[in-house]
Amino acid sequence: MSSETVNMPPPEVLDVLGLPDLDSLDEAREAGRVCIWCGEPLTIETAVDLGEQEAEDGTCFPRACRRCVADRAHRGLFAHTPMCDLCEMEATAANCSVGRSLYRLVGDNRR
Repeated sequence: MSSETVNMPPPEVLDVLGLPDLDSLDEAREAGRVCIWCGEPLTIETAVDLGEQEAEDGTCFPRACRRCVADRAHRGLFAHTPMCDLCEMEATAANCSVGRSLYRLVGDNRR
């Protein structure tokens, strides 16, 4: 596995991935020490940074494991594509930044 930094998904892609309610996170998830979804302990090599997020009680720094990101991005592609005019047609799919980002997250994070 590469130790390259994984680029943070843009906000519109985070919406598709479906972050949990940030105000309900435990301290380890808020700090990004464990996956925001499955609770797996994370390292620099295994984490996908989900960016600085604002919650009611302050700022948190959620991260996720590559497996959860890939799975959620894959499901997100199935939900996003039929509703996106650009993604519906192969000729214009490359013009959709959300579709491209989701596709990249699937490929970059599969084990």
